[in-house]
Amino acid sequence: MTDRNVDPITFAVIKNGLDTIVDDMAYTVMRTARSPIVRDVLDYSATLCDARGRILAQAKTVALHLGSVPDAMDVILAEYGDDLHDGDIIILNDPYAGGMHLPDIFMFKPIFHDAALQGFAVVIAHHSDMGGRVPGSNASDSTEIFQEGLRIPPLKLYAAGQPDRTLFAILRKNVRLPDMVVGDLQAQLATCNIGCQALVKLIDRHGAIRLAHYFDELLDYGERLTRQAIRAWPNGRYSFTDYIDDDGFERGPIPIVCAIEVSDDHLTVDFTGSSAQVKGAINCTLSYTKSSTYLGIRCVLGREVPNNAGIYRCITVTAPLGSILNPTMPSAVAARALTGYRVVDAVLGTLAEIAPDRVMAAGEGGNTVVCMGGYEKDSRTPFILVDMINGAWGGRASRDGIEGVTNPSQNMSNMPVETLEARYPIRVEEYALRENSCGPGEYRGGLGLVRQYRLLAEDAVLQLRADRSHIPPYGLFGGGAAAPSLNILDPDGEARALPSKVTRTMSAGEVIRHEQAGGGGYGDPLRRDPMAVAEDIRDEKISPDFAKEQFGVILAADGLEVDMAATEDRRRQLRST
Repeated sequence: MTDRNVDPITFAVIKNGLDTIVDDMAYTVMRTARSPIVRDVLDYSATLCDARGRILAQAKTVALHLGSVPDAMDVILAEYGDDLHDGDIIILNDPYAGGMHLPDIFMFKPIFHDAALQGFAVVIAHHSDMGGRVPGSNASDSTEIFQEGLRIPPLKLYAAGQPDRTLFAILRKNVRLPDMVVGDLQAQLATCNIGCQALVKLIDRHGAIRLAHYFDELLDYGERLTRQAIRAWPNGRYSFTDYIDDDGFERGPIPIVCAIEVSDDHLTVDFTGSSAQVKGAINCTLSYTKSSTYLGIRCVLGREVPNNAGIYRCITVTAPLGSILNPTMPSAVAARALTGYRVVDAVLGTLAEIAPDRVMAAGEGGNTVVCMGGYEKDSRTPFILVDMINGAWGGRASRDGIEGVTNPSQNMSNMPVETLEARYPIRVEEYALRENSCGPGEYRGGLGLVRQYRLLAEDAVLQLRADRSHIPPYGLFGGGAAAPSLNILDPDGEARALPSKVTRTMSAGEVIRHEQAGGGGYGDPLRRDPMAVAEDIRDEKISPDFAKEQFGVILAADGLEVDMAATEDRRRQLRST
């Protein structure tokens, strides 16, 4: 500690206490939420802020949400700074007033102690529906935000503990699943209360003035460690460009251009040169662009750096107004997460020049969203499945990419098949790793996933939000790109390919199959340990032909052991070509 008035043991106790509080908040959401998208897929996040709205600690939840909290807090404090009271609960989802996209409802509970504002408990949850033209309110083919559902400016859901019945009534009348939406709001409220009670206990123990002093030091500590890490990087300007396939209307590729300038202990991240805002709903508000940038940079910092607002002091993010990363009203933004994932990929691609040992090759491109909404056959009860397929990491400097796991951008989970089939008139006919989808490298990428769904209801609206079908995940330092993604209608019949972003109707018995991209490879594939290649063949992750063509590895006649002589000959042949 640099401040002699800060006791290091007390500092550690308070820091760990805050981490425990936000993790308890995260468990509360999971245990009390009504919808599978929150309870099982874990599309939510929780954090604590101080009285000035600065993030003190964040739960191990969706990290991409939390970098947007500072902009949302600015809106809340500007609107209600002199009108905050014990028992108030404020919500918002307007992307042009601090939000991200309409399904993500931010909830803020101001925390008071002895009548003085001490902080905020904040919970963000992805709700199953916010109304609009399609079930789930998440279509990539909307063209203006007015089609996407109910926009909520910063409003008090509760004032001094009393519910706003008008706001509740408006919410119920404008969404397709009112009980589920209100149930998830109640889960958010319960979680805010947990955070509030725990922070008040911490204040009782340490005192408000002393604790505020430690909060300042905690943020300064996060800043110091971040600046220390940046100082070890070579000064200069570095750039990388990644691409989105298309916006569902016009052909791509759509460039995301990232330039990072390292100047001693500060980073300036500039997205000038990125695409202008597009017709489809993949535009990404500046707050989400900043959040994606912070996350990409945080991924290469040491584990000892705390996840608080001190990190943000070291990073300046700019994107041109009117671009896909800073759109103007009324641009559609429902599928903005896809662009946020590509921002993370572009940032990491740039950082690969700066800190190569700390960066992985591109993952699957972010989760794929498969949404089906309709009505049960007999009861005509509405259903909305929002399934998010989380797939693969890219290869790393010393390890293969992981498969069947969340992209680092998300920290989410794949919905269990049993949960999906029990709740929805849908059958999952295949859920598997996709053979040969990895990018080859000394350390190969992870394999993408396959999910195949059959509709059992009479009809439904299908929304697919995918990418990396034309621009596959990149490899690094000689590693190869992964296999691109595929959407296939009726795979066992006519097998018609669908675009990566589509909204269409489905009839009873129709089947949709999504084959996800894998992760890119890291390093020269011809340097990969032949024994590791043989193990991948035995595990049916790759085929013998893939091993021969990409890694130059040939198995012996028994199909089990590596033929080392043939492998050396094959690798010499590949190197010469």
